[in-house]
Amino acid sequence: MEGGVDHLAFERNKAQFDVDDMKIIWAGSRSEFELSDRISRLVASDPAFRKDDRTTLGRKDLFKNTLRKTAYAWKRILELRLNEKEAAKLRSFVDEPAFTDLHWGMFVPAIKGQGTDEQQQKWLPLAYKMQIIGCYAQTELGHGSNVQGLETTATFDPKTDEFVIHSPTLTSSKWWPGGLGKISTHAVVYARLITDGQEQGVHGFIVQLRSLDDHLPLPGITVGDIGMKFGSGAYNTMDNGVLRFDHVRIPRNQMLMRVSQVTREGKYVQSNVPRQLVYGTMVYVRQAIVSDASIALSRAVCIATRYSAVRRQFGSHNGGLESQVIDYKTQQARLFPLLASTYAFRFVSEWLSWLYTDVTQRLQAGDFSTLPEAHACTAGLKSLTTSIAADGIEECRKLCGGHGYLNSSGLPELFAVYVPACTYEGDNTVLLLQVARHLVKTISQLGSGNKPGGTTAYLARVEQLMQYHSDVKKAEDWLKPNVVVAAFEARAARMSVACAQNLSKFTNPEEGFQELTADLVEAATAHCQLIIVSKFIDKLQKDIPGKGVKQQLEVLCSIYALSLLHKHLGDFLSAGCINPLQGSLANEQLRSLYSQVRPNAIALVDAFNYTDHYLGSVLGRYDGNVYPKLYEEAWKDPLNDSVIPDGFHQYVQPILKQQLRNARL
Repeated sequence: MEGGVDHLAFERNKAQFDVDDMKIIWAGSRSEFELSDRISRLVASDPAFRKDDRTTLGRKDLFKNTLRKTAYAWKRILELRLNEKEAAKLRSFVDEPAFTDLHWGMFVPAIKGQGTDEQQQKWLPLAYKMQIIGCYAQTELGHGSNVQGLETTATFDPKTDEFVIHSPTLTSSKWWPGGLGKISTHAVVYARLITDGQEQGVHGFIVQLRSLDDHLPLPGITVGDIGMKFGSGAYNTMDNGVLRFDHVRIPRNQMLMRVSQVTREGKYVQSNVPRQLVYGTMVYVRQAIVSDASIALSRAVCIATRYSAVRRQFGSHNGGLESQVIDYKTQQARLFPLLASTYAFRFVSEWLSWLYTDVTQRLQAGDFSTLPEAHACTAGLKSLTTSIAADGIEECRKLCGGHGYLNSSGLPELFAVYVPACTYEGDNTVLLLQVARHLVKTISQLGSGNKPGGTTAYLARVEQLMQYHSDVKKAEDWLKPNVVVAAFEARAARMSVACAQNLSKFTNPEEGFQELTADLVEAATAHCQLIIVSKFIDKLQKDIPGKGVKQQLEVLCSIYALSLLHKHLGDFLSAGCINPLQGSLANEQLRSLYSQVRPNAIALVDAFNYTDHYLGSVLGRYDGNVYPKLYEEAWKDPLNDSVIPDGFHQYVQPILKQQLRNARL
């Protein structure tokens, strides 16, 4: 704070609810809030986790610095005896992509989900103690989303009881796995299993890549880093790698064999464990990605909201103060729907966490009935939330004007770190098409008596929804949850039915699917938006503690729904579920809601409870002391280490002295 003054104190005094209560709602529970608060402050107070110099470091120094931080983080985890959940929190608040991300996020879960009891007993203790460091090698240079198109082979040799892992083409090179480039000692490698000349599909194998003595690649393995990526620091702290195999042999028992096995004789057999259990891990990973989307977007929104309250431009009269940027309706119309989206994504991720538990329990009991719907639901929500979060971070950068372009704003780096989420764990368009397939299939089975459940339950009322016309007569009617849900259900149902009807006109269904992909993506999007709106409304039906908290969440819920209606008004109108006047009334109500959020905006982003260290932004500082700190940060740049820059006398002075002809460039 400059002179002890909190520049945002006046804004905080406007809040119409208890911020501490909202912090608990955002965290999910009081215990979750206390855990996050404790760990985030532990990281923020430790100078070893400093990150404000990341964008000024060259690649080698940047990477070495990450190795140092990661080792120090592990040391602190051991010293403090943190449990698995606490350790994960600490790594997240260090806020730097590192070689351990895939070790904990994919390598360990893959062994837990796909390894036999014996394999888990052998490999997991080593991984948990970090005596080995693993990554997840699935994506290849030529194939990502199309997993069945992977080219790496794993051929069983019955003479030696081994698999021979091989990269037959350049495009079969594993490409992108984090941690692979320079650090990982092991990988879960996905390859086409071949036994007795027969292909058995893609399976996972545990493969050692480097010696545990001198860290050199083992014979037959070519491995390295794939190079600089988008951004300055960003994901360049991570050693994303390339990996090729030249007939590398591994023992037969290093194939992950929980679901299917290869016997000593080379026979391929299915175990008594249902293959569908593998999908439980996918639901878990995608739930985590949706949660990460809410966090990434909330960071950007926090920065943009605080800076919008600090920044003043135009509107001064008689020498008075200029207007706060946050008071401009154009700023509110761009910012507040993103603020509402952060809360919407947070609550839908809570529901997905419940869904994962429910699906897992059902799978273990042999009930696979909810799996197709859960798979489609998580695929769609992963796609929708990551796309909106990535676009929203960039929009927040624009909302901060020119200063948002500075690395010290935190926004360019946040965007560069986050945007890969739109393609990893499934390209977003491909995932929406998976949702569309599920919707079309659900509609096609309605006549056979199969009643849709879960998030597609509304399609059981498809005939009613096809006839639905909103009865909204005044703007306030759009505040009624049942009115909003009905409009979103009718729109989603009609778009899905239209796709199904158009597909039925093609003699070749796959040809029709390819022709109608743009329409199918829009129908899937409408379905996913309905899910998020519904889950936000469901959240409001629960007991929400704290004075004014529920009322403010109701405002945000309405902003989320009505901003979507405004953005996709053409869908609602062409589907016939609302008329132009009702669309206009929705927009009128939306403007009114922005005014209700305005006095609470700073408190709503304070509820995220982010330390200045974690936020990593001069513009988003808690105290709002932006301009002196921007000035201070500018002088820290290495270019300001000298008054006269290197190269001036050699290149620029000859121009100024008109001596360019005689200069040796």
